[in-house]
Amino acid sequence: MSSMTDIVFLLLIFFMLTASNNPKVLDMLLPKAHGKSSSFQNVSVSINKDLQYFVNNKQVEPSQMETELKAALSGVENPTIILRVEESVPIENAVSIMDIANQNQYKLILAVRPK
Repeated sequence: MSSMTDIVFLLLIFFMLTASNNPKVLDMLLPKAHGKSSSFQNVSVSINKDLQYFVNNKQVEPSQMETELKAALSGVENPTIILRVEESVPIENAVSIMDIANQNQYKLILAVRPK
């Protein structure tokens, strides 16, 4: 009976230690179904099927994306990016924008259409 208690205790310690070890993940906010007005300024980033990048409807080269986002979000209290990506765009293109948001501590909202 004592050995069973030891095993349970060791398993408990193991799970407590592994549960508190959170991997570093992107801070992504998913949109809710009902709309609500917001008091902060958002920047819209769009990627179309031809792999053209847009920041607030202004076409931007992918290599200049981080510079453009920094300029658009400078001085904003809660910098937020709304990411709109067409379905046919490879996921790597969306992840590159997510990486820029993560590196600069911008919040990211992935825009989706309702089913």
